[in-house]
Amino acid sequence: MDVLIVVVACIAGLFVGGIFGGNIAFGFFGGLAIGVAFARLRALAERVDALGRQLEALQRPPAAARPPAAQDAVSAPVEARTPSPAAAEPAAAPAAAAPVVDPLPAPPPLAPPALPAQASAPRVTTSPPRKTEPDALQRWAGGLKRWFTEGNVPVKVGMLVLFAGIAALLKYAADEGWLRLPIELRLAGVALAAIAALAFGWRERRRRPSFGLALQGGAIGVLLLTVFAAFRLYHLLPATAAFALMLLLVAGAGALAVLQDALALAVLGLLAGFAAPILISTGSGDHVVLFSYYALLNLAIFAIAWLRSWRVLNLLGFFFTYAIGSAWGVLRYQHALFASTEPFLLVFFAIYLAIPVSDALRRPPTGRGFVDGTLVFGNPLVAFALQAALLDGERMPLAWSALALALAYLVLAAAMMSRRRVLGESFAVLAVGFATLAVPLALSARSTACTFALEGAALVWLGLREQRRLPRISGLALQGLAALAFAWALADGAAAGETIAIANGTCIGALLIALAAFASAWLYHRCDDARRELAVLLYVWGLAWWIGAGLREINRFVAPSQRAAALLVLLATTAAVAAFATRRTQAFATALTAAFALAAGTVVALMFGDAGLQPFAGWGLAAFGAYALTGAFTLGQLRERTDLTPALAQIGWVWAWTCAAAVALGQLSADLRLGAGWRTAFAVSPVLAAWAFALLRPRMIAAPLSARFDEWRGTLLLLQAIVATCILFGLLWHAGDSAPLPYLPVFNPVELAQVAALLLGARWLADAAAPRELAAHRAPLLAGAGFLFVTAATLRATHQLGGVGWDEHLWSSNLAQTALTVVWSALGVLGWVIGSRRGQRALWLAGAVLMGVVLAKLLLVDRTHLGNLFGIASFIAYGLLCTVIGYFAPAPPRATDEGAAS
Repeated sequence: MDVLIVVVACIAGLFVGGIFGGNIAFGFFGGLAIGVAFARLRALAERVDALGRQLEALQRPPAAARPPAAQDAVSAPVEARTPSPAAAEPAAAPAAAAPVVDPLPAPPPLAPPALPAQASAPRVTTSPPRKTEPDALQRWAGGLKRWFTEGNVPVKVGMLVLFAGIAALLKYAADEGWLRLPIELRLAGVALAAIAALAFGWRERRRRPSFGLALQGGAIGVLLLTVFAAFRLYHLLPATAAFALMLLLVAGAGALAVLQDALALAVLGLLAGFAAPILISTGSGDHVVLFSYYALLNLAIFAIAWLRSWRVLNLLGFFFTYAIGSAWGVLRYQHALFASTEPFLLVFFAIYLAIPVSDALRRPPTGRGFVDGTLVFGNPLVAFALQAALLDGERMPLAWSALALALAYLVLAAAMMSRRRVLGESFAVLAVGFATLAVPLALSARSTACTFALEGAALVWLGLREQRRLPRISGLALQGLAALAFAWALADGAAAGETIAIANGTCIGALLIALAAFASAWLYHRCDDARRELAVLLYVWGLAWWIGAGLREINRFVAPSQRAAALLVLLATTAAVAAFATRRTQAFATALTAAFALAAGTVVALMFGDAGLQPFAGWGLAAFGAYALTGAFTLGQLRERTDLTPALAQIGWVWAWTCAAAVALGQLSADLRLGAGWRTAFAVSPVLAAWAFALLRPRMIAAPLSARFDEWRGTLLLLQAIVATCILFGLLWHAGDSAPLPYLPVFNPVELAQVAALLLGARWLADAAAPRELAAHRAPLLAGAGFLFVTAATLRATHQLGGVGWDEHLWSSNLAQTALTVVWSALGVLGWVIGSRRGQRALWLAGAVLMGVVLAKLLLVDRTHLGNLFGIASFIAYGLLCTVIGYFAPAPPRATDEGAAS
């Protein structure tokens, strides 16, 4: 190990000397000296450990008081120094005679233990108990002497001589110009030396923590400087690779800091992380990339804060993030960059809002608790100031920002007040402050009329509290007058000039009227049952204003191509709010609203198809993402109800996603320019797939109401069966274009979809959830549907393969009539023969009836075509098939045989 340390130090010295100044000899001998010093220090440490173990062995109880095994353990290190055969044999004798007990008494307690004779020479016991410690020079000289006199001395001396020779050779080669290393190799050497130092520091982290951490920090710093030099000074790395390497080093430093609980290492990584974009900057000025990187870095700070309470790290991240962001805003920001800058400000605010919350929750609840005032109060103030700068003085958006902050801090205050009172009170103060700030920024003279509705709700509350009728009537009348005044203002053009959706006087006024109605409805809901009807009326009144305001904003500010997505977001928001209210009030009206809003997603999904839009792209994807989140929340809130609302919500939820998938696949097939058959099959496949899941794997579509899904599974299956039946019969009139693939009977998209519908219908009629009236007629229903399918498939094959037009002339064509005669006759023969052989009289009779129909068709229709080959072929085919029937099934099976068979 000593030789390895010396070799690594010499190699590192060579590379360092070659890079900085080109003096390879100086680097080699410097590395040799450092390596020998490290090796000696390591040897001295091991020597001290060995002496400590020997001293501990000498301080144990006397030999006579220990068992033989303990005596052997103490004498083993001494005996190892005299490994001659003569000494080995006497040492083995006591071990062999272990059962013999020494009759001599034990020596006095303070006397040193007796040692074997052969081990007495190296042990000097006559030294005084205390002696003067040697100075550093003496210890260094003694260690150097022992290094040259102990161990494998020839190898050590040989390695030194070899190193001296190699050094001389390298110096001569350098003087002659043989070793002019390129800068790539020099930087690689420095990087390898730093990596070796990093590994060595990691290895020494337990025995010498301070030394190991310092070595790791220095190695990471050297690697960062090496990457910077390779990029900035020598242009050996592209900006992307250099940035990736720095990001890797920063992440490694953070991981090492967390694993070793090393704050200094974390601070080093943090400083390097914030400096990396500045050092690697190419002047492109892409703020999205810059802030994305800082967002990842701040997320790493939050992850570390979740594991370690390092306030210094949090404050440094807070300071550098907002300082760099403010500097960029002063130098580069323009109002056109708002959309790409605002999300990052929200992310940074959320991170430094979550850090003090997580820190407070992680600390034990002692006293009033600790609050990081810098982050708790500094974060919203700095973020709001930057928000005002981003909005460039626009009052209404800034008012909404203040209101959003007030609501966020109000929620946090309510959540933290019972757990961490000081932090909860701090959040409450911030909520009041931002709410107060929002009022003068938002309100105008036009909003005065809407305050009447809020005053009316207050009067209703007062009247119910004091059990007085006049305030209640006055409050309701005031809300009605407020609505009339608002409608009058709109008729006079009060909404003219509004350019911002939602954040305008019209929408805010309508929402305030709705809020007053909802509050009044909730107040009446809390009273006796005699007033519940009035509560429902007030709730419907407020809901009408809510939906009306949303629809008006969509119609005014949303482009026609995006209105379906906006309407889905409105429904999702309505469902979530109504579900939240249901959880608190348990009212049927709010539960029904949530269920209807969720089920209305089916209609909105079909609206995407009418507009020719892809539901899962662009704003549609965002809208369906919001619908998914709010839908799961709504279903969870309705889980425990016993009325029809959970069933309505769950069935509507399944149908909404089914229709969305159908529209998406139909639009995809249209974009791929597939044939009409493929487009239709793509569009109906989600319906059939959902039916199959409900029949065969209901748990796959039952979440989140899996426990109660069986209660309304039958209703869902019936609705799916009705839609699938419409699809089956609707496809009977489809021409079946399967371009770009050639048409194949049965194996084409339209007929495969029909076959799937028939198979699922058969499975559904056999299911316990199917209606008994339909299940009792399973065989004739399937037989009739199958007959229609075969007929349509025959005509479709005539059109696709025979070239007959798919129009009203198809039925009168000779080829179509002949094909129908043959196919129907074949079906009749199969029913006749199979029924006779299996003793199934009903099947035999069905085949006989079908053959009778074919005969009637021959006499009424096909006889007019006896002048051509198709008509003749029809008669011949029918005659041959009847002959086959006469051979295999000449008579119908008996009823008793059928009963026995069944």
